[in-house]
Amino acid sequence: MDSGGAAGHPRGVNTSELTLLGHSENRLPASPDEATLETFPNCRPGRRFWITLDCPEFSSLCPVTGQPDTAHLVIRYVPGERCVETKSLKFYLASFRNLPAFNEEIVNRVLDDLRNAMNPLEIIVSGKFSPRGGIQLTAEARFPEA
Repeated sequence: MDSGGAAGHPRGVNTSELTLLGHSENRLPASPDEATLETFPNCRPGRRFWITLDCPEFSSLCPVTGQPDTAHLVIRYVPGERCVETKSLKFYLASFRNLPAFNEEIVNRVLDDLRNAMNPLEIIVSGKFSPRGGIQLTAEARFPEA
Protein backbone atom coordinates (compact mmCIF):
# COMPACT_ATOMS: atom_id res chain seq x y z
CA MET A 1 0.00 0.00 0.00
CA ASP A 2 1.42 3.41 -1.02
CA SER A 3 1.39 6.05 1.70
CA GLY A 4 2.30 8.76 -0.79
CA GLY A 5 5.32 9.79 1.27
CA ALA A 6 7.83 8.79 -1.39
CA ALA A 7 6.33 11.32 -3.74
CA GLY A 8 6.17 13.92 -1.00
CA HIS A 9 2.41 13.71 -0.48
CA PRO A 10 1.20 12.20 2.80
CA ARG A 11 -2.09 10.35 2.94
CA GLY A 12 -4.96 12.56 3.91
CA VAL A 13 -3.57 15.82 2.47
CA ASN A 14 -6.10 17.76 0.40
CA THR A 15 -4.43 18.13 -3.00
CA SER A 16 -7.28 20.06 -4.68
CA GLU A 17 -5.24 23.28 -4.53
CA LEU A 18 -2.35 21.71 -6.48
CA THR A 19 -2.60 22.42 -10.21
CA LEU A 20 0.16 20.15 -11.61
CA LEU A 21 -0.08 16.99 -9.50
CA GLY A 22 -2.13 14.31 -11.26
CA HIS A 23 -2.38 16.26 -14.50
CA SER A 24 -0.57 15.50 -17.71
CA GLU A 25 1.42 18.65 -18.39
CA ASN A 26 3.98 18.86 -21.17
CA ARG A 27 4.77 22.57 -21.27
CA LEU A 28 7.63 23.54 -19.01
CA PRO A 29 7.91 27.14 -17.82
CA ALA A 30 10.27 29.21 -19.98
CA SER A 31 12.00 30.72 -16.93
CA PRO A 32 11.94 30.55 -13.12
CA ASP A 33 9.90 33.78 -13.15
CA GLU A 34 7.10 31.91 -14.99
CA ALA A 35 7.28 28.82 -12.77
CA THR A 36 5.03 28.22 -9.77
CA LEU A 37 6.30 26.48 -6.67
CA GLU A 38 3.19 24.85 -5.20
CA THR A 39 3.01 23.85 -1.55
CA PHE A 40 0.81 21.74 0.67
CA PRO A 41 0.29 21.67 4.45
CA ASN A 42 2.96 19.96 6.54
CA CYS A 43 1.51 16.66 7.79
CA ARG A 44 3.43 16.99 11.09
CA PRO A 45 3.49 20.66 12.07
CA GLY A 46 5.37 21.11 15.30
CA ARG A 47 7.63 18.11 14.68
CA ARG A 48 11.16 18.98 13.58
CA PHE A 49 12.19 16.71 10.68
CA TRP A 50 14.30 17.06 7.53
CA ILE A 51 13.14 16.56 3.95
CA THR A 52 15.85 15.95 1.34
CA LEU A 53 15.22 16.45 -2.38
CA ASP A 54 17.97 15.12 -4.64
CA CYS A 55 18.08 16.62 -8.15
CA PRO A 56 20.99 15.06 -10.09
CA GLU A 57 20.04 16.34 -13.56
CA PHE A 58 19.87 20.13 -13.16
CA SER A 59 20.90 22.27 -16.14
CA SER A 60 21.29 25.95 -16.94
CA LEU A 61 23.40 28.09 -19.26
CA CYS A 62 26.76 29.73 -18.66
CA PRO A 63 26.10 33.49 -18.88
CA VAL A 64 29.48 34.11 -20.55
CA THR A 65 29.78 31.29 -23.10
CA GLY A 66 26.15 30.27 -23.51
CA GLN A 67 27.22 26.65 -23.06
CA PRO A 68 25.12 24.32 -20.91
CA ASP A 69 26.03 23.88 -17.26
CA THR A 70 24.94 20.80 -15.36
CA ALA A 71 24.76 20.20 -11.65
CA HIS A 72 23.63 17.90 -8.90
CA LEU A 73 21.39 19.97 -6.62
CA VAL A 74 20.45 18.84 -3.13
CA ILE A 75 17.72 20.69 -1.25
CA ARG A 76 17.31 19.93 2.47
CA TYR A 77 14.76 21.64 4.64
CA VAL A 78 12.89 21.48 7.91
CA PRO A 79 9.32 22.39 7.01
CA GLY A 80 7.31 24.98 8.86
CA GLU A 81 3.60 24.98 8.05
CA ARG A 82 4.04 24.01 4.36
CA CYS A 83 6.06 21.63 2.17
CA VAL A 84 6.98 22.02 -1.50
CA GLU A 85 5.11 19.83 -3.97
CA THR A 86 7.67 17.79 -5.95
CA LYS A 87 6.15 18.01 -9.45
CA SER A 88 6.04 21.80 -9.25
CA LEU A 89 9.66 21.72 -8.01
CA LYS A 90 10.63 19.58 -11.01
CA PHE A 91 9.02 22.09 -13.40
CA TYR A 92 10.61 25.02 -11.54
CA LEU A 93 14.10 23.49 -11.72
CA ALA A 94 13.63 22.57 -15.40
CA SER A 95 12.81 26.23 -16.11
CA PHE A 96 16.48 27.10 -15.51
CA ARG A 97 17.54 25.11 -18.59
CA ASN A 98 17.60 28.20 -20.85
CA LEU A 99 18.54 30.72 -18.17
CA PRO A 100 22.02 32.25 -18.38
CA ALA A 101 23.16 32.51 -14.75
CA PHE A 102 26.28 31.99 -12.68
CA ASN A 103 26.31 28.86 -10.52
CA GLU A 104 26.42 30.80 -7.26
CA GLU A 105 23.39 32.88 -8.28
CA ILE A 106 21.39 29.77 -9.13
CA VAL A 107 21.91 28.20 -5.71
CA ASN A 108 20.96 31.44 -3.95
CA ARG A 109 17.93 32.00 -6.20
CA VAL A 110 16.61 28.48 -5.56
CA LEU A 111 16.99 29.02 -1.79
CA ASP A 112 15.23 32.41 -1.93
CA ASP A 113 12.37 31.14 -4.11
CA LEU A 114 11.77 28.07 -1.92
CA ARG A 115 11.96 30.18 1.21
CA ASN A 116 9.38 32.59 -0.18
CA ALA A 117 7.08 29.73 -1.27
CA MET A 118 7.00 27.68 1.92
CA ASN A 119 8.75 29.55 4.74
CA PRO A 120 10.75 26.58 6.11
CA LEU A 121 12.34 26.64 9.56
CA GLU A 122 15.69 25.76 7.96
CA ILE A 123 16.82 25.20 4.40
CA ILE A 124 20.09 24.33 2.69
CA VAL A 125 20.56 24.32 -1.08
CA SER A 126 23.77 22.83 -2.43
CA GLY A 127 24.81 22.65 -6.08
CA LYS A 128 27.74 20.55 -7.26
CA PHE A 129 28.37 21.81 -10.78
CA SER A 130 30.21 19.86 -13.47
CA PRO A 131 33.86 20.82 -13.91
CA ARG A 132 34.77 23.68 -16.23
CA GLY A 133 38.40 24.17 -17.15
CA GLY A 134 39.42 21.42 -14.74
CA ILE A 135 37.74 23.06 -11.72
CA GLN A 136 34.62 21.69 -10.07
CA LEU A 137 32.50 24.27 -8.21
CA THR A 138 30.14 23.55 -5.34
CA ALA A 139 28.00 26.37 -3.95
CA GLU A 140 25.87 26.15 -0.81
CA ALA A 141 23.36 28.63 0.59
CA ARG A 142 21.43 28.26 3.84
CA PHE A 143 18.79 29.85 5.97
CA PRO A 144 19.10 30.85 8.67
CA GLU A 145 22.64 31.91 7.98
CA ALA A 146 25.15 30.35 10.35
